[in-house]
Amino acid sequence: MSAVAGARFVVEADGAARGNPGPAGYGAVVKDAEGRVLAETAEAIGVATNNVAEYRGLIAGLRALLGLGAEGEPVEVRMDSRLVIEQMSGRWKVKHEGLRPLAAEAAGLARRFRVTWTWVPREQNGHADRLANEAVDAAERGERWAPSGGRRAEAAAPAGPGAPPGPEAPQAPRAPAGPEPPSAAGVPTGPEAPPVPGAPPASEAPPAPGATAEPRDTGAAPVWETGPRAAAGDRVPRPVRTATSLLLIRHGETPFSVEKRFSGVGDPSLTPNGVAQAEALARRLAGERVDAIVSSPLKRARQTAEAIAARTGLTVEVEEDLRETDFGAWEGLTFAEVRQGWPDLLTAWLRDPEAAPPGGESFAATARRAERARRRIIEAHPGRRVAVVSHVTPIKLLVRFALNAPFDAIHRMHLDLACLSVIDYYADGPAVVRLLNDTGHLR
Repeated sequence: MSAVAGARFVVEADGAARGNPGPAGYGAVVKDAEGRVLAETAEAIGVATNNVAEYRGLIAGLRALLGLGAEGEPVEVRMDSRLVIEQMSGRWKVKHEGLRPLAAEAAGLARRFRVTWTWVPREQNGHADRLANEAVDAAERGERWAPSGGRRAEAAAPAGPGAPPGPEAPQAPRAPAGPEPPSAAGVPTGPEAPPVPGAPPASEAPPAPGATAEPRDTGAAPVWETGPRAAAGDRVPRPVRTATSLLLIRHGETPFSVEKRFSGVGDPSLTPNGVAQAEALARRLAGERVDAIVSSPLKRARQTAEAIAARTGLTVEVEEDLRETDFGAWEGLTFAEVRQGWPDLLTAWLRDPEAAPPGGESFAATARRAERARRRIIEAHPGRRVAVVSHVTPIKLLVRFALNAPFDAIHRMHLDLACLSVIDYYADGPAVVRLLNDTGHLR
């Protein structure tokens, strides 16, 4: 059964209860538009009704889709529960008190995609139904569900993942300090780009067809790979107690930040004050454990990273995907100058994460590469503390992904120059934001 026109993904979900209520479980599978399986998830949930199990399956399927970086994408959700489909479509009211919290959670997740709700006969929902029953069977044996031949995918950054903030354009409503102009909803604060409340979420590209699923750290039931990397001998997820900590650092001041100009992939150097900010940050980190330093390739970030390297004795690794958003023709302009020259496009850019400045990059594209960078860093430095020197947009995106927050959360963050934020990532649990926009070293 092919996906509805325009859908890039299909989520099939189901629940099973042996008795109503009775021992229950859910199952969900995420496929691409051609029907290739990207991720599976299932879990026994104890004694519950069929409707509760079905809603739990829907929630798990949408979370698995978020774990693939597909926020904002068109998706078809298929279930053989007429009740859930009609309630999620808004045609039926949710009258049962016990279902309302689940319906609200499912609706909140659904708003992060462009969903088409499709009821299908049970025989067309066999994959999800099989997963749900496998989960209940496993629980009856005292085991936890795992697909045959599958292994748990490594947790990916939450993402959700959404739209990235602008590269270094000044953020509205609070103009950013520092060399970068405003960012829109999702645009960086301070000199990197002004966020605009109410901007829609940015989409994030899914893995290539046939790629194995890498779910975000949501703390939900495990999602399992189904592709060629799956190893038959590694089926039981092992708890991980040691976090990989990313110390997210915004670079120091540049001339563009002082003048609040858009500063994307242009390459201004730090001002003398920016150098002093970088030195203050380096002194702070010299007294902490830092195992590696990874930097954006842009000069302002490299200079900040090199100050830390000089104090810690580490070398600087360069990660291309940590660079700021490309502002194209708006590079070096103030927010007012852009508004005067491109009023309609600016409005669209502030509201649509897929919109891009002339010759520039959309926030959605920045979101995709920021997530790629995070994954590579964690894979290269598992269990380590890594200083990551970047820019407003990528850092805001990583924080937003870690919180699994809606896109509008980006408008509620401000990142100062040379600030420090910290996120801990666990392979078998949620990401934890431990620090945000700390500038104690500059006082």
